[in-house]
Amino acid sequence: MDIYAFPPVAAILDAAYTALMQLAALLEPLAGGAAAAASVLLVTLLVRAALVPAGVSQARAEQTRSRLAPKLRELQKRYGRDRERLQRETMKLYADENTSPFAGCLPLLAQAPVIAIVYALFAYPAIAGHANALLTETLLGVPLGASVVGSLAAGTATAATFAVFGVLIVVIVIAAEITRRAFRPPVMERADASPLAGAGVARAVGVLQFTTAVIALFVPLAAAIYLATTVVWTLVQRIILRRRFPLAVP
Repeated sequence: MDIYAFPPVAAILDAAYTALMQLAALLEPLAGGAAAAASVLLVTLLVRAALVPAGVSQARAEQTRSRLAPKLRELQKRYGRDRERLQRETMKLYADENTSPFAGCLPLLAQAPVIAIVYALFAYPAIAGHANALLTETLLGVPLGASVVGSLAAGTATAATFAVFGVLIVVIVIAAEITRRAFRPPVMERADASPLAGAGVARAVGVLQFTTAVIALFVPLAAAIYLATTVVWTLVQRIILRRRFPLAVP
């Protein structure tokens, strides 16, 4: 079953389509043929600006977790062999501190519907029963509905395809590497430290920073623009908020 054909979802998608087309028309005098791409960029910035309060909440949550880390390690040392008791004491600690181990997840959850809508707007030839004119829009000659993998499979990839996607993927990779270096999780070498704080897991977390670049190979160009803009915004925002909410020194 196609979820985008479900009437309420189709109505939301059609409203997003209309809004994006109108925004592209407004930007056309300034952006010319790249108006649709510029509208995707502007929508991304607006979404990220709306999520700034959630980003502040996430930074506060990271600061709280860093402050609670010694207490959590003490609980692991004391109740490590009693998983049920460890879970109860851990949740009690979070409750006493008026926080949650899942605090700060809102930015990721809030973006999921937006990414799904952007993907659908440039992946479906028809929206709510009418032709999708967004698929005729391009950026430097590359259709906003084209993907690297799809273009290669269809034999339609051009030098412009590799150039445009190449720039976006390089931006994503650079932002991911800076994020990995700047926000590397501390590696605990103590015997009583949690296995989740080990060097292997720290390396795995670093590798996950680059999954967005891989995803950008498979999604339409419009979605890749959204992803590249998002990772750059997120990096800058985290740097600013980390200075405002520094982590506890281990």
